[in-house]
Amino acid sequence: MIETPPSFAETPDRPSGIDVLSDMLSAIRLTGSVFLNSRFTAPFGVVTPDRYDSDVPMARMRHVSIFHLIASGRCTIETASGARREVSAGDILLMPFAEKHRIWNGDVPEMVDAPSLFQQPVEGIWSIQHGGGGAETRIVCGYIESSEFVFTPLFHALPELVVEAASEQRVGALIASTLSEILALADSATPGAQVMLGRLMELLFVEVLRRHVARMAAGSEDRGWFAALNDGIVGRALQCVHAEPGRRWTTESLARAAGTSRTVLTERFNALLGRPPMDYMTSWRIQLAAERLRSGEASIARIAADAGYESEAAFNRAFKRITGVTPGRWRNSRDLPIFAPANPVAEAAE
Repeated sequence: MIETPPSFAETPDRPSGIDVLSDMLSAIRLTGSVFLNSRFTAPFGVVTPDRYDSDVPMARMRHVSIFHLIASGRCTIETASGARREVSAGDILLMPFAEKHRIWNGDVPEMVDAPSLFQQPVEGIWSIQHGGGGAETRIVCGYIESSEFVFTPLFHALPELVVEAASEQRVGALIASTLSEILALADSATPGAQVMLGRLMELLFVEVLRRHVARMAAGSEDRGWFAALNDGIVGRALQCVHAEPGRRWTTESLARAAGTSRTVLTERFNALLGRPPMDYMTSWRIQLAAERLRSGEASIARIAADAGYESEAAFNRAFKRITGVTPGRWRNSRDLPIFAPANPVAEAAE
């Protein structure tokens, strides 16, 4: 149990053993793999859609983040917002949301729809051979899927394009070795390679996130979930909530545990996360409950109690308010749409 400090001036230690980032990643149950091995020759230009035809595996996934691994050559990428970035061999590109974007090198009369160039997959990996016959750019594309998408501060806190740039000598040994293994396996396309590629893509995603958080600690961003992790007050409060999500927290008790006042805690949460502390807590509880409903056999009453609700009826109301459906329907249906409310109404803890 987290003890209340005798005064706000005494800052409590963070709960031992609680890694909020790891806790979040565990709750959203990541899976991943490589789906495309492409070789382009200059000049070329392709448009990658935000939706795929039904025969492409990603079309059936709930939430997908895209990786572009630049194995050789160079190209320009333009995101959905119109931002452009020049990238080259060794660069790793992560797009937290699979939005429409363009990739090209040289002057091309028109952009080609990338899926129209897909060749039949070998061991689950599609391929593209396309371009004008000039200098080659090889791009290997992977994905990360999160099976539940109720509560997503992690993805929304990321910029639309995260680049680990080899040219800036920031790519560490772990990322470099992981990238090398992914490229080799994508070329071999042997039976069983997809299992290895899945593990490697998950490892790559986590390492890119860890490095992004480290850059946030250096002060390159002043709001969002990653900035909140590094904030002295909000970071302690997040540790408390993630350490004991089922505890009957109130804004007052959470503020005491974080070593501050209720007013300051609320102000810091709103400034960094755009929502009050109890809103965050309720959403996190529902995320954990949603995962348990899908992956386990515990009764709804048991899950409700573990989530900190005194009655199943109160839990049902909170769950439906955030997801739009009852816990029973969530558990029994595998085809529900993604629920990601920007700022659901929190249930006030009494």
